[in-house]
Amino acid sequence: MTDEGRDPEVDVRTYTVRLELADEPGELLRALEPIAESGGNLLSIFHERGSLTPRGRVPVEVDLECPPAKFDDLVESVREAGVDVVRAGAEEYREVVSVVLVGHLVETDLSDTLERLESCPTASVVDLSLNAPEGRDDVSSARIRLAVEGGAADVALSTVREVAEEKDLRTIEPLVEEGPS
Repeated sequence: MTDEGRDPEVDVRTYTVRLELADEPGELLRALEPIAESGGNLLSIFHERGSLTPRGRVPVEVDLECPPAKFDDLVESVREAGVDVVRAGAEEYREVVSVVLVGHLVETDLSDTLERLESCPTASVVDLSLNAPEGRDDVSSARIRLAVEGGAADVALSTVREVAEEKDLRTIEPLVEEGPS
C-alpha cells in the first residue's frame, strides 16, 4: 500500500463526469458524496455557477480516478442520488483544435455559442480569447480552443460550422495542436 492507502498494483484510470445541478445549496455535495462513497478519488471540479445549461441547470465537470471495474457503479450511484449525469466516460482528449470566429459574437449570445460547442460529445472548450475593439454592438472575434477526442476533430469542427452558420459568423479553422495544455 502507498501512503495514501491505495495499492499501486490496482489499475486506476482517469474519468470525466459531466453533471447538471439545480442552483440550490447542497446540490454539489449531493453529487460528490456518492463518488467518494464508491471509491472515486476526486482530481478536479469545474463548477460554472454563473452559466446555465439550456435546461436551466448549473454545469459541473468532475475529473476523478477509480478502477475501471467500479466506474459504472460509481456513475449509477450518482444517478441514484438524483443527480443528472450528462456524460460519463474515460477522458480521451488527445488533441487541441483552435478556431477563430468572426462576426457579431456578443450580439448573437456568446454564452449560447459556447454552451452549444460544449454540447458536442467529442470536445470541450478549454480556452476563449475575445476581441471586441468597438464594443458589444460591432464585429468581434474570438479564438476558441477545443480539447478533442482522438480522431474526432471533424465532429467538433462540424459543430463549430453549424453554430457559426446559424449565427452568420465566419470561421477560420482549424489550427490543430497535440494534447491539451
